[in-house]
Amino acid sequence: MSAPTEHRRSATRRAVVIAALAVVMGSLFVASYSLALGDPVPHRIEAALVGDPAGHESTVDSVQRVAQDGLVFHPYASVADALHAVDEQNVYAALDLTAPTPTLYVASAAGASVARVLEQVAVADPAVRVVDTRPLGTHDPNGVEIFYLMLVATIVGFITVFQVGANAGPFSPRRWTAFVAGLAVGASLVFTLVDGLLLHRLTLPVLESWGILALHILAVASFCSLMVVLIGRWAIVPTWLFFVVLGNSSSGGAVAPPLLPAPFAFVSQWLPSGATVTSLRNAVYFANCQHLQPIAVLAVWAVALFGAMIVVTHKLGKSPGTD
Repeated sequence: MSAPTEHRRSATRRAVVIAALAVVMGSLFVASYSLALGDPVPHRIEAALVGDPAGHESTVDSVQRVAQDGLVFHPYASVADALHAVDEQNVYAALDLTAPTPTLYVASAAGASVARVLEQVAVADPAVRVVDTRPLGTHDPNGVEIFYLMLVATIVGFITVFQVGANAGPFSPRRWTAFVAGLAVGASLVFTLVDGLLLHRLTLPVLESWGILALHILAVASFCSLMVVLIGRWAIVPTWLFFVVLGNSSSGGAVAPPLLPAPFAFVSQWLPSGATVTSLRNAVYFANCQHLQPIAVLAVWAVALFGAMIVVTHKLGKSPGTD
């Protein structure tokens, strides 16, 4: 068999393998998004309760029926305490049974999908008043702008690594480290300014949002760089699985964690994507109630992955831009 013929057959086999792998990865993407986001159902929605439920059984039953018995009530001494818990995002809703008209307080900014479910109480039981204490912005009526911002940061983070590694090399490990850090700082600033100051889609606090997005892009680019150095051309597989198939579908950006299936809800706030969405949501809609946990989770991922990339690239003496 001639060498050109063997080369063509080898190229054909590689093309078939790559195409098959692309189909599998696409199928996993469709499956994860369909399972997690296609039919959101209440599983466990933390809620505050003010007043005695024994005297308002029909009201409580109506609220629970709308939530498919997914509400977990926690007693609070006053409406003020319950609303503070909503602001702190310790609960997603608060039911006040002490008012002349039973009132259900929701917060669309904390989880638009949860609020939409609970707002159906007013239809199921007109005797219950529904009040949105933290409405979404006029340019973000569905609460997905933050999800889109995280998504584009994710895509740019790993696509840039692949393209620069393939087309701009060679890079020394030191230069590659500087490039990844520069990408994280520069791209995050641009995205913050475009989505906030230029398009006015979100009221993004510049410094805080810049820092959050920088940590996210740093985590994505570092992970992708690490995979390229360790497994070469197949690095797209773990990167796609970790950040797109699992991370984005469980992030809570499109569907809030209480409506996600149990496995997705469990990992939601412990992965970079979910931590980024939560941190940005707090920065935009809960400026006085920013939580340390999501920022700490994101920072740990970013620092650990960036550190691992530095160690591996220097130890092996190569970077994604090295032939």
